[in-house]
Amino acid sequence: MQSFRTELENPLVEKDILELEQKIKSFQDGTLNEEKFRSLRLARGVYGQRQQGVQMVRIKLPFGKITTRQLVRIADISDEYSNGNLHLTTRQDIQIHYVSLERTPELWSRLEEDQITIREACGNTVRNVTASPTAGIDPEEVFDVSPYAHAVFSYFLRKPFGQELGRKFKVAFSSSDRDSAFTYMHDLGFIPKIQIRNGEVVRGFKVLIGGGLGAQPFLAQTAFEFLEEEKIIPFTESVIRVFDRYGERTSRHKARIKYLLNKIGLGELLRLAAEESKAVYQTEYKIDRNTANPRLNGSDKVFTTFKVSENPRYQAWLKSNVFEQKQKGYYGVYIRVLLGNIHSGKARKLAEIVDKYAADDVRITINQGFLLKFLKKEALPTLFRELDELGLAAPGFDSVADITACPGTDTCNLGISSSTGIAKELERVIQLEYPDLIYNNDIKIKISGCMNSCAQHGLAQIGFHGSSFKAGAQVVPALQLLLGGGTLGNGEGRIGDKVIKIPSKKGPDVLRAILDDYHTNAEEGQYFNSYYDEKGKDYFYQLLKPLADPAKIVADDLIDWDQEVKFKTEIGVGECAGVMIDLVATLIFEAEEKQIQARETLELGQAGDSIYHTYAAFVNAAKALLLGKQVHCNTQIGIINDFDKHFVETGEFSFESTFAEQVLHINKREPSPEFAQIYFDQLNLFLKKVSLYREETINKIKTQTT
Repeated sequence: MQSFRTELENPLVEKDILELEQKIKSFQDGTLNEEKFRSLRLARGVYGQRQQGVQMVRIKLPFGKITTRQLVRIADISDEYSNGNLHLTTRQDIQIHYVSLERTPELWSRLEEDQITIREACGNTVRNVTASPTAGIDPEEVFDVSPYAHAVFSYFLRKPFGQELGRKFKVAFSSSDRDSAFTYMHDLGFIPKIQIRNGEVVRGFKVLIGGGLGAQPFLAQTAFEFLEEEKIIPFTESVIRVFDRYGERTSRHKARIKYLLNKIGLGELLRLAAEESKAVYQTEYKIDRNTANPRLNGSDKVFTTFKVSENPRYQAWLKSNVFEQKQKGYYGVYIRVLLGNIHSGKARKLAEIVDKYAADDVRITINQGFLLKFLKKEALPTLFRELDELGLAAPGFDSVADITACPGTDTCNLGISSSTGIAKELERVIQLEYPDLIYNNDIKIKISGCMNSCAQHGLAQIGFHGSSFKAGAQVVPALQLLLGGGTLGNGEGRIGDKVIKIPSKKGPDVLRAILDDYHTNAEEGQYFNSYYDEKGKDYFYQLLKPLADPAKIVADDLIDWDQEVKFKTEIGVGECAGVMIDLVATLIFEAEEKQIQARETLELGQAGDSIYHTYAAFVNAAKALLLGKQVHCNTQIGIINDFDKHFVETGEFSFESTFAEQVLHINKREPSPEFAQIYFDQLNLFLKKVSLYREETINKIKTQTT
């Protein structure tokens, strides 16, 4: 592996990239444990694929915003390091697949030349901050949430308390009460609100907490009906600190904050968050409202009039993909992207079109498309023609025909059955048999390759996730059907009911049966979920039961979509969160690494960061010694308390009071340089005792075995 030269202005970024390169070398020469390396690379956006020897690199684009220069940069990088495909995700990221591990540091460095990061795009971190793509132009918004989403992204990037959480942590901002960012399904969600106080407009947010999808979906609870804008970042920091300390760490399937909230209750969670208020870096954080202002196309271009007004495709596109912004005289234009996949060449041409006609502020949408902003009305016919030449003028954005699907078994270790294959087939069925549904925005179809809900199937009116079942000795690729999910608005939503499991190849027939029944029996203007509630889950189970009959399985049902051989389940180990290393020596080594980071940040005058690195070193070292006694703890607070029980109460370690009281000074003192130094000195003394204790223990073991 050859080193490369970085020429980046930001020393923190350069250090990050060089560290990744060094860790890759250590992993390849066998000096770095595989699981520890996995945790490190995931936090740097490098994710293992289903295919051995290659990686998926996830590019973190806060609230989906991307400039044309950045889009071209990513397209160029995909050509050089991958296969030329750009995959748009439901979290407004871009993923590049089939990247050699050795080339990921160089790829990252190239991205950073245009201020694009992959840091904390995966792993047990604060993930990409998402937002309504219409933020800033939404006719229904009370103010633009883009600067707030950008502030949260910027503030929490590289913060020490957000690097090694029990699981990932997701934040979303909706532009209005319509809640198009699905705040009710996030760890923290924000909906903009205003109040009038003493004749002045005060900005704030309704705050949702503890939502999540996956195998066990939870609807978020309301933490605040109104939280002032300058308090959202301090509150978010407090919640993340509580999650870090009290969240589950042994069972990764129970390690999201939704489980902690369910365990201790909203009142206790908010009380613990309030306890952290003294420790947070800033008790108020003023948001710069000008950080997301777009650069408009300033040309006085005269647009040629094309005779497209009578073209039915143009009219369909205009009706379903175009809307007038809150800025009168300007229009937003949505672009459907099949399965979220766009080739690099097409991406470059799209960038050229944006530069001619739109603001340099493209948004990746939550359903894997694009939104162009600030189009003039007279530009629309020309724009349509150019998009159409690229195959990017398909009507029906965010309609029944615009199906969301994750990559599934194409690249993901956790994929069970093909989500992309069935998605393409269902879109074909709708296009050919139900063309009028391109105007129906009530029903959403979302398909995930497994129950983890990367395509957000749980909040769709019609959702599917990959599965399988036995039919005699045969294994059948299957889809679990969910019905009745959706957004209600203002932070409220509903989770789809699991109705029936059917062979994947019967998916088109299932969709036909549902749509035909709804069309025939629903009242005029009745929404799908209203009809579903009226009929009930069992009605649809009975309707679809004949299609799920194992006795009617035929040979074709045993072959999944886009495959030629019989189906067999091949589920690997997922990397949605890093696996913890519970080895004593590794934990002590990690504590020493945190000690170094605490010293470095203290010397740089970053007291808050130093304090948290110190805290993490205390916890790692304590956990190491507890494991030496076969005491297993599943939370940081459990480690702290158990260390008192198993080491302080036994007299093996002593403190002025207790270990817990010393360590938990972190949320009793303000993050001043003076406290940071005192806390760090206490850590140094503790680690010396740990080292001595560990040495004595090893010597005893050697004596007993000789």
